[in-house]
Amino acid sequence: MISQHVHDALDQVRQLQHALLERIRFHGYSGPTRIISGTLALATAVGMSSPWYPQTARAHLVGWGLVLVVALLLNGGALVYWVLNEPAVHRNWRRLRPVLDVLPPLAVGAVLTAALVLRGHLDLLFGIWMLMFGLTNLASRHVLPRAINWVGLFYIAAGTAWVLTPGLRFMQPWSMGIVFFAGEWAGGLILYWDDKRLEQAAPDFIRNKELPDGEHP
Repeated sequence: MISQHVHDALDQVRQLQHALLERIRFHGYSGPTRIISGTLALATAVGMSSPWYPQTARAHLVGWGLVLVVALLLNGGALVYWVLNEPAVHRNWRRLRPVLDVLPPLAVGAVLTAALVLRGHLDLLFGIWMLMFGLTNLASRHVLPRAINWVGLFYIAAGTAWVLTPGLRFMQPWSMGIVFFAGEWAGGLILYWDDKRLEQAAPDFIRNKELPDGEHP
């Protein structure tokens, strides 16, 4: 009898834990979309390194600008799709509130990018972008899996190394491509695996509640 009460209490703890994780965890960010964005960055670096690509600062700015636009469209589209199609969200646009946390780093990164471009200091751009992405990951650390902190620190370390290392040039796209490929793949896989983990926990919770008293798998 006592063991049954203990078992029931443990079930309730697991149920509450799962409900708390679901409430805190923000599911609007798409792991596969981040992986696609990282792959696009690497593919862009490969293309820019080819002899046929114009080796001018303007062409490289346009190329990375297109990567940014495509990445924003992909990630923004994933957020909208999540709000419109996730039953638990019920088309409640206020559920996108965690996205506001990443806007300040993005805004600061945009301002610094504009300033560096206007002053012709393009060689610092990659470092600024890496630092910006690091801050956006850390800004979301309270609503995403803990491992996302390491992604943020990776970007910050890479950005710091870039801005402090003499001789690095904006016309060297491989560093940008490799760092963003690694960072976005890591972030995407963390989100994907965590979503799968929570999905697997939810059916166990439902199955245990539907079993008659005294019967457990």
